[in-house]
Amino acid sequence: MRLAFLGTPEAAVPSLRALVAAGHDVALVISQPDRRRGRGSETSASPVKAAALALGLDVADDLSALGDIDVERAVVVAYGEMIPAAVLARTPMLNVHFSLLPRWRGAAPVERAILAGDEETGVGIISLEVTLDTGPLHAEARTVIGDKTASELIAELAELGAQLLVEVLASEDLLAHPWPQQGESTYAAKVTPETFHVTPAMTVAEALRVVRLERAFVKVQGRRLRVLRAHAHLDLDLDLDAPDVGTGFVRATREAVCLMMADGALELTWVQPEGSRTMSALAWWAGARLDGVVAWD
Repeated sequence: MRLAFLGTPEAAVPSLRALVAAGHDVALVISQPDRRRGRGSETSASPVKAAALALGLDVADDLSALGDIDVERAVVVAYGEMIPAAVLARTPMLNVHFSLLPRWRGAAPVERAILAGDEETGVGIISLEVTLDTGPLHAEARTVIGDKTASELIAELAELGAQLLVEVLASEDLLAHPWPQQGESTYAAKVTPETFHVTPAMTVAEALRVVRLERAFVKVQGRRLRVLRAHAHLDLDLDLDAPDVGTGFVRATREAVCLMMADGALELTWVQPEGSRTMSALAWWAGARLDGVVAWD
């Protein structure tokens, strides 16, 4: 099938590669323009653009390029923009969406599923409509969330979605007979910096979900501390000489550094202080030389 492909981040790359490997003629790849993606002033190509160039495919950074080619369909995977109605009217599109629709329509379905404590999520192939993620389903696959981090879950869904996309395009029946989404819809709002802020008012379970997004942080005496790994601490009697402190304070013993929360303690394992390297929580506490009862927020 002669196709166009619209995508930008690393999560879209497996679908692009799968289409090429399955023998589809990907006539054009459209991705977001080159941007600064790290430190420094130099710009770099999106992961999809880099992959497309490596595959020898034509690449553009504007949707208007779609009007210059003749394709049967376009495939959209995390492109990063809404597709205008006029473009959809001209070119039918399939979308690989990382949730069990209609749950978590929107920009951050994986993060919102983790934060909500969902037991499972999945990926769906839908016909793209002007309205956000409302199109009928051509196929769907599910997976258990468990304790997976956001990056682990996204990588898994990206591979599942790529396989499912190839299956749909190979099946006249799946292409011709999608079914409407069923159930209560929820909106996956974009994550913001505050999404990753772990606070004492949270339960330990809620805090651990934020940590699994891999950008979690707390503030200890006004300084930001990234929390890279943590777990629920079940035994607070490791050191009888440690001060007995309540919610919103740090309890440090010879064996553990814990943040006291509404329903228990979050034990920090690996952290990264502002302007420093990744280290164990015990190494951070020893180096921080914090005296007395220390608050965190």
